[in-house]
Amino acid sequence: MDLRKMRLDEPSLGTFSEERDEYERDYARLIQSPAFRRLQGKSQVFGAGSGDYYRTRLTHSLEVSQIAREVARRLGKQYPFLSAKEHPGLMLDPAVVEIAALAHDLGHPPFGHKGEEVLNDLLQKQHGMKYEGNAQNYRILMFLEKRAGSGSGMDLTAAVLLAINKYPYCLDEPGRLKGLYQTEWQEIGAIRDLWKLPAGASTLEAQLMDLCDDIAYSTHDIEDGIRAGKIQMNRTFFEDNRLISHLVQEIVEDQGNKDLNWDQVDIPAMVRRVLDLYLEQWESLYVNYDQEPSRTRREMKARWVSMFAGKVGIIDDPAKGWKQVTLVNGGHKDMELLRTMEILKKLAWVTLIKDFRVQRLQKRSEIMLRRLWDSFILPENGKLIIPPDWIESFELHRNVWSWPRFVADYIAGMTDAYAEKVYAELYASKSGSIYEMD
Repeated sequence: MDLRKMRLDEPSLGTFSEERDEYERDYARLIQSPAFRRLQGKSQVFGAGSGDYYRTRLTHSLEVSQIAREVARRLGKQYPFLSAKEHPGLMLDPAVVEIAALAHDLGHPPFGHKGEEVLNDLLQKQHGMKYEGNAQNYRILMFLEKRAGSGSGMDLTAAVLLAINKYPYCLDEPGRLKGLYQTEWQEIGAIRDLWKLPAGASTLEAQLMDLCDDIAYSTHDIEDGIRAGKIQMNRTFFEDNRLISHLVQEIVEDQGNKDLNWDQVDIPAMVRRVLDLYLEQWESLYVNYDQEPSRTRREMKARWVSMFAGKVGIIDDPAKGWKQVTLVNGGHKDMELLRTMEILKKLAWVTLIKDFRVQRLQKRSEIMLRRLWDSFILPENGKLIIPPDWIESFELHRNVWSWPRFVADYIAGMTDAYAEKVYAELYASKSGSIYEMD
């Protein structure tokens, strides 16, 4: 059997078309799923529903998938070893990368990173369990999202499952902040062993998906920020010492980007240099486009995406005895450009997420999620107010599904608007028919 196209639980009701490629079946299963549709109602940066311009998790995922597929197609022509198909993890199929990008954010709960933080806090402090968006992705793909005839969720191919796995670890190991829950890790770990993947190494497809996610984040979220007026395109804003110090602080305190060797550069000087470059490019385009901010904004985004995507390449990773997908210049990792991208990501984070109005909304979101949790966490209460189909599923799988995890799964699957709706029904004076559909 092709190791890349194997499935954990293939039996179905015979509803698929035999002439379809396996990855086409994966694509159909994903985009036809309720979990995928719910991404339209989940926050990216600005709350879903806050305007018809701003990105949601759905539009963000679509944009990541477009970038990833195009880059995979280019790399396939650029690197001959990919055509040799020497190892199932050293391949770049554009279709696989596209599907992985579409699925990479399914596990995010309502209200963005704040929702993830709250659910993790509640589970850890009260039940000694963890919640993490990437791990939740796999609960959805491999358990929660049912399809007829399958006991393994969507039952996607091994190549797609591993292409989503950018943190190839078990989250339950001491000190792990990212990874998979033990239940899903057992099966993913078995696939990795079958593929003979080095410990801690992701497939090239997973690495490319992850890098394209960063490219989208560092360009698209800034576009949204400029449109919302949170990032002001003028010298006063970009040369503000408070902005510089906040960016430096975020870089220094981020434990996840130490591989960029920040200790080898003057961080404040580089931050200023990148901000100056960004503003100078804006000012030049603004004049060229007759001082029209909308066209300037779109062109800025397009140029930065093109520059980052055009620098994606593959190099040897001696530390893991594997290969690495990264930004490349002259056959080596382009540390300067990787740091530049990180600074732009931090610019989006500091100006958007750290904005006091966004913080107020996040505090409101936290209050709602904690009170929803309190309403559901006692089984004798929760079973009365959680939809019957969820309760039936819990009773069917209670040998592998603890009640706290069940409650976390239920809340995590909500869109922003649905979480607010349920909260209003429980805690606010609300008129309306009891026959409104959930």
